[in-house]
Amino acid sequence: MTERWIERLNPRSRSLHDLYAPGRRRRDTYAQMVDAILAPVRTGSDVCVAFYGHPGVFVQPGHEAVRLARAEGLRARMLPGISALDCLVADLGIDPGVTFVVHRRRADTAATLVLWQIGVVGERGYALEPSPDRLAALVEHLERWYRPDHEVIVYEASPYPVVAEPIVQRLPLRALPESAVPLLSTLVVPPARKPRRYRAAIARLRLS
Repeated sequence: MTERWIERLNPRSRSLHDLYAPGRRRRDTYAQMVDAILAPVRTGSDVCVAFYGHPGVFVQPGHEAVRLARAEGLRARMLPGISALDCLVADLGIDPGVTFVVHRRRADTAATLVLWQIGVVGERGYALEPSPDRLAALVEHLERWYRPDHEVIVYEASPYPVVAEPIVQRLPLRALPESAVPLLSTLVVPPARKPRRYRAAIARLRLS
Protein backbone atom coordinates (compact mmCIF):
# COMPACT_ATOMS: atom_id res chain seq x y z
CA MET A 1 0.00 0.00 0.00
CA THR A 2 2.78 2.43 0.89
CA GLU A 3 4.62 1.64 -2.34
CA ARG A 4 1.54 2.38 -4.44
CA TRP A 5 0.91 5.61 -2.51
CA ILE A 6 4.48 6.80 -3.14
CA GLU A 7 4.21 5.92 -6.82
CA ARG A 8 1.06 8.05 -7.10
CA LEU A 9 2.93 10.96 -5.48
CA ASN A 10 5.85 10.55 -7.85
CA PRO A 11 5.50 8.28 -10.91
CA ARG A 12 9.31 8.38 -11.33
CA SER A 13 9.85 6.59 -8.03
CA ARG A 14 11.13 3.02 -7.88
CA SER A 15 11.20 0.36 -5.19
CA LEU A 16 14.50 -1.08 -4.00
CA HIS A 17 12.83 -4.22 -2.71
CA ASP A 18 13.54 -6.08 -5.96
CA LEU A 19 17.25 -6.01 -5.09
CA TYR A 20 16.63 -8.66 -2.42
CA ALA A 21 16.87 -12.24 -3.69
CA PRO A 22 17.01 -15.69 -2.07
CA GLY A 23 20.63 -16.74 -1.58
CA ARG A 24 22.03 -13.23 -2.13
CA ARG A 25 24.06 -11.89 0.77
CA ARG A 26 22.42 -8.96 2.52
CA ARG A 27 25.55 -6.81 2.34
CA ASP A 28 25.64 -7.31 -1.44
CA THR A 29 22.03 -6.17 -1.64
CA TYR A 30 22.88 -3.14 0.51
CA ALA A 31 25.76 -2.23 -1.81
CA GLN A 32 23.40 -2.38 -4.79
CA MET A 33 20.93 -0.16 -2.95
CA VAL A 34 23.62 2.45 -2.33
CA ASP A 35 24.58 2.38 -6.01
CA ALA A 36 20.94 2.74 -7.06
CA ILE A 37 20.49 5.71 -4.74
CA LEU A 38 23.65 7.55 -5.76
CA ALA A 39 23.51 6.95 -9.53
CA PRO A 40 20.90 9.70 -10.21
CA VAL A 41 22.47 11.97 -7.58
CA ARG A 42 25.77 11.87 -9.48
CA THR A 43 23.98 13.05 -12.63
CA GLY A 44 22.58 16.09 -10.84
CA SER A 45 19.13 14.85 -9.85
CA ASP A 46 17.50 15.58 -6.50
CA VAL A 47 16.81 12.23 -4.83
CA CYS A 48 14.65 11.43 -1.81
CA VAL A 49 14.91 7.94 -0.32
CA ALA A 50 12.22 6.65 2.04
CA PHE A 51 12.98 3.64 4.23
CA TYR A 52 10.52 1.93 6.54
CA GLY A 53 10.87 3.18 10.11
CA HIS A 54 13.87 5.36 10.86
CA PRO A 55 16.32 5.66 7.93
CA GLY A 56 19.31 5.21 10.23
CA VAL A 57 18.17 2.38 12.52
CA PHE A 58 19.13 -1.05 11.15
CA VAL A 59 19.40 0.61 7.73
CA GLN A 60 23.05 0.37 6.69
CA PRO A 61 22.40 1.68 3.13
CA GLY A 62 21.00 4.91 4.59
CA HIS A 63 24.22 5.73 6.43
CA GLU A 64 26.47 4.51 3.62
CA ALA A 65 24.68 6.50 0.90
CA VAL A 66 25.00 9.71 2.92
CA ARG A 67 28.65 9.00 3.75
CA LEU A 68 29.64 8.29 0.14
CA ALA A 69 27.70 11.26 -1.24
CA ARG A 70 29.42 13.65 1.16
CA ALA A 71 32.82 12.09 0.40
CA GLU A 72 32.19 12.89 -3.28
CA GLY A 73 31.28 16.48 -2.49
CA LEU A 74 27.53 15.98 -2.96
CA ARG A 75 24.92 17.38 -0.60
CA ALA A 76 23.22 14.70 1.47
CA ARG A 77 21.24 14.70 4.67
CA MET A 78 19.34 12.16 6.73
CA LEU A 79 16.08 13.32 8.28
CA PRO A 80 14.65 11.54 11.34
CA GLY A 81 11.75 9.14 11.20
CA ILE A 82 9.71 7.09 13.64
CA SER A 83 11.56 3.94 14.68
CA ALA A 84 10.31 0.74 16.30
CA LEU A 85 11.65 2.07 19.61
CA ASP A 86 9.37 5.11 19.42
CA CYS A 87 6.38 2.87 18.72
CA LEU A 88 7.40 0.54 21.57
CA VAL A 89 7.49 3.39 24.09
CA ALA A 90 4.00 4.49 23.08
CA ASP A 91 2.41 1.05 22.62
CA LEU A 92 3.84 -0.59 25.76
CA GLY A 93 3.82 2.48 28.01
CA ILE A 94 7.53 2.22 28.84
CA ASP A 95 9.47 5.37 29.78
CA PRO A 96 13.19 4.74 29.03
CA GLY A 97 14.24 7.59 31.32
CA VAL A 98 16.09 6.29 34.39
CA THR A 99 18.53 8.02 36.71
CA PHE A 100 21.93 6.80 35.58
CA VAL A 101 23.87 8.12 38.57
CA VAL A 102 21.44 7.41 41.41
CA HIS A 103 20.87 3.80 40.34
CA ARG A 104 24.63 3.21 39.90
CA ARG A 105 24.21 2.03 36.35
CA ARG A 106 27.37 0.51 34.91
CA ALA A 107 28.69 1.68 31.56
CA ASP A 108 29.68 -0.77 28.84
CA THR A 109 32.74 1.01 27.46
CA ALA A 110 32.63 -1.07 24.27
CA ALA A 111 29.21 0.37 23.37
CA THR A 112 27.96 3.87 22.69
CA LEU A 113 26.35 5.31 25.82
CA VAL A 114 23.45 7.72 25.34
CA LEU A 115 22.18 9.75 28.31
CA TRP A 116 19.07 11.86 27.73
CA GLN A 117 18.43 15.29 29.24
CA ILE A 118 21.70 15.62 31.16
CA GLY A 119 20.88 19.26 31.89
CA VAL A 120 18.24 18.24 34.44
CA VAL A 121 20.13 15.39 36.12
CA GLY A 122 19.24 15.47 39.83
CA GLU A 123 16.81 18.36 39.32
CA ARG A 124 13.70 18.06 41.53
CA GLY A 125 12.06 21.32 40.51
CA TYR A 126 12.26 23.68 37.55
CA ALA A 127 15.57 24.97 36.19
CA LEU A 128 16.39 27.48 33.48
CA GLU A 129 19.93 26.19 32.97
CA PRO A 130 21.97 23.14 34.00
CA SER A 131 23.73 23.05 37.38
CA PRO A 132 27.54 22.73 37.08
CA ASP A 133 27.58 20.84 40.39
CA ARG A 134 25.12 18.23 39.12
CA LEU A 135 27.00 17.88 35.84
CA ALA A 136 30.19 17.43 37.87
CA ALA A 137 28.50 14.57 39.74
CA LEU A 138 27.65 12.95 36.42
CA VAL A 139 31.23 13.37 35.20
CA GLU A 140 32.58 11.89 38.44
CA HIS A 141 30.38 8.84 37.94
CA LEU A 142 31.44 8.43 34.30
CA GLU A 143 35.13 8.74 35.17
CA ARG A 144 34.83 5.36 36.89
CA TRP A 145 35.05 3.89 33.36
CA TYR A 146 36.26 6.68 31.05
CA ARG A 147 39.40 8.82 31.03
CA PRO A 148 38.89 12.54 31.80
CA ASP A 149 40.09 13.40 28.28
CA HIS A 150 37.70 10.93 26.59
CA GLU A 151 35.78 12.86 23.92
CA VAL A 152 32.02 13.09 24.45
CA ILE A 153 29.31 14.75 22.39
CA VAL A 154 26.68 17.15 23.70
CA TYR A 155 23.74 16.99 21.31
CA GLU A 156 20.42 18.79 21.03
CA ALA A 157 18.08 18.03 18.16
CA SER A 158 16.76 20.90 16.11
CA PRO A 159 13.01 21.49 16.56
CA TYR A 160 13.00 22.44 12.87
CA PRO A 161 15.14 19.72 11.20
CA VAL A 162 14.53 20.93 7.65
CA VAL A 163 15.62 24.55 8.17
CA ALA A 164 17.84 24.56 11.27
CA GLU A 165 20.93 22.65 12.32
CA PRO A 166 21.21 20.61 15.54
CA ILE A 167 23.57 21.60 18.34
CA VAL A 168 26.66 19.37 18.35
CA GLN A 169 29.51 20.02 20.79
CA ARG A 170 32.54 17.71 21.01
CA LEU A 171 34.59 18.13 24.16
CA PRO A 172 36.60 16.15 26.71
CA LEU A 173 34.56 14.56 29.49
CA ARG A 174 36.22 16.65 32.20
CA ALA A 175 35.12 19.91 30.49
CA LEU A 176 31.41 19.10 30.66
CA PRO A 177 30.53 21.00 33.91
CA GLU A 178 32.02 24.28 32.63
CA SER A 179 30.53 24.04 29.14
CA ALA A 180 27.43 25.72 27.76
CA VAL A 181 25.23 22.65 27.94
CA PRO A 182 21.65 23.17 26.70
CA LEU A 183 19.08 22.24 29.33
CA LEU A 184 17.49 19.42 27.33
CA SER A 185 20.61 18.14 25.62
CA THR A 186 21.66 14.52 25.21
CA LEU A 187 25.13 13.24 26.06
CA VAL A 188 26.69 10.73 23.70
CA VAL A 189 29.72 8.86 25.03
CA PRO A 190 31.49 6.98 22.20
CA PRO A 191 33.08 3.59 22.92
CA ALA A 192 36.42 3.61 24.72
CA ARG A 193 37.40 0.11 23.59
CA LYS A 194 36.58 -2.42 20.89
CA PRO A 195 33.98 -5.08 21.70
CA ARG A 196 35.04 -8.70 22.01
CA ARG A 197 33.58 -11.22 19.62
CA TYR A 198 31.71 -14.18 21.07
CA ARG A 199 33.07 -17.00 18.93
CA ALA A 200 30.50 -19.56 20.08
CA ALA A 201 27.66 -17.33 18.93
CA ILE A 202 29.41 -16.63 15.62
CA ALA A 203 29.74 -20.35 15.01
CA ARG A 204 26.15 -21.03 16.06
CA LEU A 205 24.84 -18.39 13.64
CA ARG A 206 27.21 -19.59 10.89
CA LEU A 207 28.72 -16.16 10.46
CA SER A 208 32.14 -15.56 8.95
